[in-house]
Amino acid sequence: FVWKYLKIQVLLKTTRRGDRTLRKIVEKDRFQTLGDLRKQWTESGVETSRATVHRRLLLNQKQRQKCLTWATEKQHWTVAQWSKVLFSDESKFCMSFGNQGARVWRKTGEKEMPKCLKSSVKYPQSVMVWGAVSAAGVGPLCFIKGRVNAASYQEILEHFMLPSAEKLYGDEDFV
Repeated sequence: FVWKYLKIQVLLKTTRRGDRTLRKIVEKDRFQTLGDLRKQWTESGVETSRATVHRRLLLNQKQRQKCLTWATEKQHWTVAQWSKVLFSDESKFCMSFGNQGARVWRKTGEKEMPKCLKSSVKYPQSVMVWGAVSAAGVGPLCFIKGRVNAASYQEILEHFMLPSAEKLYGDEDFV
């Protein structure tokens, strides 16, 4: 199941022509939602998912290659191997104006272009949270104050990830 998911997420491909069409759709209105972009792209003849639209807009070729390499290396992992993996990540949640406000799709160097700018609240209330999940269960949430740097992330791993792994896996190995 996991490999099928990875294969679907990483290996879905579009043509260069289709990618150019998507870029043109984005350039018409930089503040469209992924759903709107997907609908217009589908109407242009490219049947795809919102996730693919998102990947095409955010991932460059080097990142795509890294994802493909990572997934290919794990192609033949068994359920037992995947059950030893503890996934963790941090995310910022805004308390007002939706989750992140309006998203603007732009290329490098277009940061100051008027058509890519929209007014916003300078410092919206938000909370940064770290968490971990595995086949064995979930770990506790860590609410992060301030910025995440190497030192603070090492503290999170020491005080939250390692205890989570010990609780979920005991003396068994985990990845």
